[in-house]
Amino acid sequence: MIHVVLYEPEIPQNTGNIIRTCMATNSTLHLIEPLGFSLDEKHLRRSGMDYIKDATIYIHKNWEEFAKENPAEHYYFMTRYGHRPPTSFDFTKETGDIYLVLGKESTGVDKHILKDHLDTCMRLPMVANARSLNLSNCTAIVVYEVLRQLGYPGLSWNEELKGEDYLESL
Repeated sequence: MIHVVLYEPEIPQNTGNIIRTCMATNSTLHLIEPLGFSLDEKHLRRSGMDYIKDATIYIHKNWEEFAKENPAEHYYFMTRYGHRPPTSFDFTKETGDIYLVLGKESTGVDKHILKDHLDTCMRLPMVANARSLNLSNCTAIVVYEVLRQLGYPGLSWNEELKGEDYLESL
């Protein structure tokens, strides 16, 4: 199972988009407090659409509580300070759940946490004068890289709502 971990997220629209990504990919979302918004906030509901009711979401008081409740051999961190792209990690070798940790929009994950996990810090390659991409975009990119490596387990390859042959029947 893939777990997306948002460390102190600040912007409700990003989190709403990430909720949609998690629901659509059967990933679990963990939110580490403090949150910069309420889960009832209008912007969060709009960006999360009706997916929020079908998403699996856990809220944790802090990083220590999260790590204690979710022990893992590796946590993978998306950070501007990483030196390797997500494609350089072999997620097929993970024997347990995969935890993808992304930080708050303004400052990322606490640097002391990152320092303890330098070997699993990732960065999306981009031009030198770009600081970062949007948090929800980064989340989608790294979740789909893990899914690509694993063969998209449990996900549909076809349009299920309107039917696999919808376009052909027009």
